[in-house]
Amino acid sequence: MVRRNDARRAALVDASIEVLAREGARGLTFRAVDTEAGVPAGTASNYFANRDDLLTQAGSRVYERLQPDEATVERQRNASPDRETYTQLMRELIDRVSGFRTGYLALLELRLEATRRPGLRAVLTEQVRADVEANVAYHEASGLPGDATAVRLLILAFNWLIVEQLTLPGVFTEAERDRLVEAAVDRIVGR
Repeated sequence: MVRRNDARRAALVDASIEVLAREGARGLTFRAVDTEAGVPAGTASNYFANRDDLLTQAGSRVYERLQPDEATVERQRNASPDRETYTQLMRELIDRVSGFRTGYLALLELRLEATRRPGLRAVLTEQVRADVEANVAYHEASGLPGDATAVRLLILAFNWLIVEQLTLPGVFTEAERDRLVEAAVDRIVGR
């Protein structure tokens, strides 16, 4: 029997993200999630049909938590559509993702696990594709410089920059990271 308490389910999924980031996919067990969430043993198994269900929901939850809040979206919509604004948006994106370090590390674990689990791969592929297309659509509607290819190239470049920052934080200083963001926007989007 799968439970329906949405707040408890969200807390368990958030706990699974923390476990994934800290212990990796092999460490993600119902018992580990129960311990992380501070709930009685057996709780997670009452909320998720199986481990694949938990992995899939963790992947979806990471993307949900990475979305900017409404105030940020509104401020971005009202900004002037120029290269400087674009550069600032990219810095904010990197800061938002980096601020949810465990979520991004969990997502990396999930991507590796997806190479062995077709169901998880399908869910993550759909989620990433939808995220990319939403970014392209937002970009095109905003009037910012550059085209859809530029958006996709920036996503690819900044994903790796984020990986470097979160896994090997000493590779680039914050100032170097900011210069790289500006250079990427400048070179990929153009003046």
